Amino acid sequence: MTRRERVIAAVKHQQTDICPYNIEFTHEEYEKVSQYLDDNDFYPKIGNHIIMANYDGFLSELPEKPGYWRDDFGVLWNRNGVDKDIGVIEGRVINEPDIKEFKFPEINEAEIRNEYETMVKETGDKFRFGSIGFSMYERAWTLRGIEELLADMIEEPEFVEDLLDAITEYNLKIIDIGLECNIDGFHFGDDWGQQKGLIMGPVYWRRFIKPRMAKMYAKVKSKGLIVSQHSCGDIQEIMPDLIEIGLDIYQTFQPEIYNMKEIKREFGNDLTFWGGISTQGLLPFASVEVVKSVALETIKIMGKGGGYIAAPTHALPADIPAENVAALIEVFKNQ
Repeated sequence: MTRRERVIAAVKHQQTDICPYNIEFTHEEYEKVSQYLDDNDFYPKIGNHIIMANYDGFLSELPEKPGYWRDDFGVLWNRNGVDKDIGVIEGRVINEPDIKEFKFPEINEAEIRNEYETMVKETGDKFRFGSIGFSMYERAWTLRGIEELLADMIEEPEFVEDLLDAITEYNLKIIDIGLECNIDGFHFGDDWGQQKGLIMGPVYWRRFIKPRMAKMYAKVKSKGLIVSQHSCGDIQEIMPDLIEIGLDIYQTFQPEIYNMKEIKREFGNDLTFWGGISTQGLLPFASVEVVKSVALETIKIMGKGGGYIAAPTHALPADIPAENVAALIEVFKNQ
């Protein structure tokens, strides 16, 4: 089977010759592992099954402020601290609960198409995802602030509706561009969960987030393509809602939060789970032998009958020993 065929079969809940897998890195961890392996070009050799063209608001570094970046939406990101890959937001773009305060940027269609064309050239036999990071709630809070947006859901619901509607319409235009390219599915990034339960709770998620994600999912589904959703944290209470609106793949599946056997039994016929190898508790602290054992056991449980893409629960952060990463790569490649 090709890598693309394995991913598609997994989503169809069919057993594959080996379980499809994917590993992504933060910059710091990549440098550490490349030194450990004495190979600056080890990434293509991992055998990842997925390639992605992602749009999350193109960033430009500020020459007058090294380490600071501004995205298309005017959000300022400080990458000088702990998070050197994404950064920490400084300030707010929307200071009052009024959509008139903000003008959405023009969509840089040429640059987005270039991202897709580059992906297609590098695909090989991988599964191709178009992607929007910060696709709904996260886009809103990066503009308004987390605390402010959550308060607005209670005190200024009409503003939240207007803001999320505008984000949806903006995203639909980007999806349209992606759907004109040769892709297999679309991946949406939006963190809704915390370690226990939803950040905004199920009532507000269903009011504000669900109907707008449904519009974006439907656009992708109209072309017969696969829909994937990233959300960190515990979102089990809305998994039936996600299945209802057409979700195929849920990423990231955190074993600290979910009981693997129970979640596989309850939702495994409807969802494909992507993740499962803990970047929180396992990879930073376990021995090489334990990493290998847990990875193999996870693949055995979650990969039975398809419906699983083996992966760490997030892009590998810098606190993971390089030997544990090498052990995980070995397990994935030699299933």
